[in-house]
Amino acid sequence: MSKIIEHFQALTQIPHCSKVAERLLDYLIEFAKSRGYAAEVDQAKNILITKGKPSMCLQAHYDMVCMGKAPLIETYTQEGWMKAKEASLGADNGIGIAMMMALMDKTEELEFLITSDEEVGLIGANAVTFDLQSKYMLNLDSEDEAEVYIGCAGGADIVANKKDRYIEGKGQCYEVAVRGLPGGHSGVDIDKGISSAIKVLAEYLDKHKVTQLVSLDAGERRNSIPANAAAIVYSQVPLHGSPMVQVKQLDQKPKILKEGEKVLAMMDVFKQGVHAQNIELGIPDTSINLAIMKTDGKGNIVIETSARAMSAKGLEKLSKETVTFFKSYGFDVALEDKYPAWKPDVNDFTKLVSEEMAKVFGDSKLKAIHAGLECGVIAEKYPHMKFASIGPTIRYPHSTREMVNLKSVERTFEVLLGIVERTRP
Repeated sequence: MSKIIEHFQALTQIPHCSKVAERLLDYLIEFAKSRGYAAEVDQAKNILITKGKPSMCLQAHYDMVCMGKAPLIETYTQEGWMKAKEASLGADNGIGIAMMMALMDKTEELEFLITSDEEVGLIGANAVTFDLQSKYMLNLDSEDEAEVYIGCAGGADIVANKKDRYIEGKGQCYEVAVRGLPGGHSGVDIDKGISSAIKVLAEYLDKHKVTQLVSLDAGERRNSIPANAAAIVYSQVPLHGSPMVQVKQLDQKPKILKEGEKVLAMMDVFKQGVHAQNIELGIPDTSINLAIMKTDGKGNIVIETSARAMSAKGLEKLSKETVTFFKSYGFDVALEDKYPAWKPDVNDFTKLVSEEMAKVFGDSKLKAIHAGLECGVIAEKYPHMKFASIGPTIRYPHSTREMVNLKSVERTFEVLLGIVERTRP
């Protein structure tokens, strides 16, 4: 087992779900100090680790999306891929952290910026206040080998709330559920044809003309394509399951939401997925993920979505459309955790990174990604720096299918070593 994988394996055994990653923070501080590095933590729990007078800063985030059994992670290897049993793996962005640790083992003179709570709105990156000295920043959060990312989508979380009241229902009560769909990243996987459990549930209820809603418990994370969705409903005709939908008759008579019919109609017509394609970049230009729909038994209905766009103009347009849509159904709407797009830029640093990539992989592509990398936020704070992003091949992040290619990890680290060598002061 390589040193990087050893470090990553250790990371998987330290719980670090978003917003509850203090144990990993402490572990990384101790690790760095034991190797002679200075380390400091800011109010947002970002970590800056330094040695000497570096010209390059490596950047990654130390929180992960916990799905399935995570943070209880049991790893295994299958045909060259590392996976986790019934859990997200945390290769996003644990592999990047492990590469940093391997460089600390070598006592390389670098800055390491390790940010907090990236997966829940780039919270740490938005609050970074360190006095960074480097000319270059290399983000280690990309997920395709032989590609250098020089731009990313901006995004905003759009949250809708409504207070309803309960009335008597008619007919038979059922639980209708969609469970165990693959899920995936709401940015990089949004155009891969992955079914949303919320939309599958909505289509079933619409097809069977179900209009009486008791409760909803759908979706897992704002930045994950929903893998599970369940509703308690009444129907005046018998309901039966289908290959993707489980139906259970309930021996109870709860009250229904007065405006449940509107909620179900809205859930069905919501345009999930890619709204426009960026022909020049060959990726989605704007997209939105209907991530979470929940009721609390007290009449409160909460909807959470994640909107993404490759430009500020595109994000503003999509956000306005979404706000108007929810308001038309009587919801109060707020925009949260907005972050900027990172406009693609080719410069001497991106060319250097691409050259080192080509040396190892025989090819290199400069690309943009339809996901929120922290480069966009951090670049606004440090205009003197030049940015690029690389990473090994990771598939299905933010889901229990997450996997990382072990050969790709080693080869990407070889690229990283070449970049470190060429950027020494």
